[in-house]
Amino acid sequence: MSAGSAPSRAERLARVALCRLTEPANPELARRVAAGGAEALYEELRSPRGSSAPEAAADVAARLADLDPAGDLRRAEQVGARFVIPGDDEWPEQLDPLTAAEPVGHQGGAPIGLWVRGRLHLAETMARAVAVVGARSATTYGGDVAVEIAAGVSEAGYTVVSGGAFGIDLAAHRGALASHRPTVAVMACGPDRVYPLDHRELIDHIARTGLVVSDLAPGCTPTKWRFLARNRIIAGLSLGTVVVEAATRSGAANTASWTESLHRPVMGVPGPITSAQSEGVHRLIRTRGALLVTRAAEVLEVVAPMGEHLMPDVVGEVRPTDGLRLLDQQVLDAVPISVAADLDQITRHAGLAASSVELALGRLADLGHVRLDQGRWRKAPRCRSA
Repeated sequence: MSAGSAPSRAERLARVALCRLTEPANPELARRVAAGGAEALYEELRSPRGSSAPEAAADVAARLADLDPAGDLRRAEQVGARFVIPGDDEWPEQLDPLTAAEPVGHQGGAPIGLWVRGRLHLAETMARAVAVVGARSATTYGGDVAVEIAAGVSEAGYTVVSGGAFGIDLAAHRGALASHRPTVAVMACGPDRVYPLDHRELIDHIARTGLVVSDLAPGCTPTKWRFLARNRIIAGLSLGTVVVEAATRSGAANTASWTESLHRPVMGVPGPITSAQSEGVHRLIRTRGALLVTRAAEVLEVVAPMGEHLMPDVVGEVRPTDGLRLLDQQVLDAVPISVAADLDQITRHAGLAASSVELALGRLADLGHVRLDQGRWRKAPRCRSA
């Protein structure tokens, strides 16, 4: 495929067939495709010559001969899906670093291609994206936080990416949809299937208003291995990953590992220390350097270009006495609230020299913090309330 040209149909068919040949995230297959191109590898595997393992090569060739990549494209088209590959205008180039990223759990490599349902342009939709993932058995707290973060990120113009599952994934998609912004669901099954089945209405709605993405061919069913493989796509499409709730060993923690492998920021939302659903998040923050976030504004500060979404310093309530010098603060603290006191009483209470206390009381009176009434001092009303 020459630079700047669209992929040929032969290249596309080759990638469809190679997607079928092995489980997704096969590091060796991804490496060979990246090195020599899918079309050349496809032809090599279909007609093995001089292989060091002739029986294995013959088995691969036989399996490839049984495949029908053109039929897969037709079946995808029937459900409104298309196959996007590197070189297409729609291909999201932020997935390409997966080729060189460290494998996670014996999986790795950029996807050979992506099956995409939805009318939106994939690369444009993913130009600014944030992953929001977490536990399937989410708490009410976790779900509420995920909705709030997803809605805030969406309103700022970022696409929310998640896995379409129960719990935090569902809350993340709902938060984005509530903001009337597109969201992207990355699935662990073929484009003609929905998992979980209870989410068919949700996934179909996302396909109409956003995008549904998978690197599995039509007819493929979800497995544990495929859920882990799809996590690399969630991480790869995103500028950073927010983990809202997760057990110590979980799919969300796996997505965080892929994000780390890509050297992109992992963010964690803390939960109650007694919550099993938050143990994995707390571990990410404590031992793996995840950034603690509690709201959408903090997520945006992490993923946005420098200076675009800066969080103001969070300060407490501004009080009338803020900014007083230490001596004046000490004297003010010695002035009674309910009854007036004379200079000697205030001096003894403050433990300072009478001359210093007298000067301080004069300054405090000028600022309206205290009042002198018949030779006795009392705090001004506003200072009492403060």
